[in-house]
Amino acid sequence: MNRLDHLFANKQADVLNVYFTAGYPELNDTVTIIRELADAGADLIEIGMPFSDPMADGETIQQSSMKALENGMTLDLLFEQIREARKHTQVPLVLMGYLNQLIQYGEQRFLDACAETGVDGLILPDLPVYEFEQHYKSMIEAAGLRTTFLITPNTSETRIRQIADLSDGFIYVVSSSSITGKSGKITPEQIAYFERINTLGLSNPRLIGFGISDSESFNTACQYANGAIIGSAFIRALGGGGEVGEICRTFVDKIKA
Repeated sequence: MNRLDHLFANKQADVLNVYFTAGYPELNDTVTIIRELADAGADLIEIGMPFSDPMADGETIQQSSMKALENGMTLDLLFEQIREARKHTQVPLVLMGYLNQLIQYGEQRFLDACAETGVDGLILPDLPVYEFEQHYKSMIEAAGLRTTFLITPNTSETRIRQIADLSDGFIYVVSSSSITGKSGKITPEQIAYFERINTLGLSNPRLIGFGISDSESFNTACQYANGAIIGSAFIRALGGGGEVGEICRTFVDKIKA
């Protein structure tokens, strides 16, 4: 069974998905971060594939991506690191990146590497739904991977239902119409949006992301979805210096407090 399927079959609430950029803060931190996050209690780990033009990401993640590329991170190395991390944990791992990365690496080669090293799912924000249906869906499914699409406050109900039909991982509920990295309390307008999504009766697991930065915002988001995604706040913690394992443990403990 795909690890994402197993996760959502056994846990329907308070799912913590932590995002980090592979190769940040140091090139060889990836395995340690995966292992420590898993041991600390993260339910799902989203690994950012460093890219020179991460259009969905805010300044914090953009800077971490550039630093990772400067460190020498490549997809070949990332797959080696994931293979090593799989010796230590069976927590679901999802790769987040951009379609051009997959194309440049070679579509089938990329998907084969995902399947061989233990990746469970993909988030490609710039993958058009039509392209997915016509070209990628069968290839991704054949590799045993799950696909997650994003919805925003501006996504129409028709589009949401189409995405729900296509997403076999989880639906990524973007909390606001902005890039990642915004933080603060969840607003009444955002809650109204989350409630509107809930009235649609979608059967897919849903995780809320963008702007989730602490225990309070995580717990609030979990009231309206199966869980939440924290990225920029964790990247900032990693960038503050210190021993990476301790940062991971302390961060997860604070979110789950």
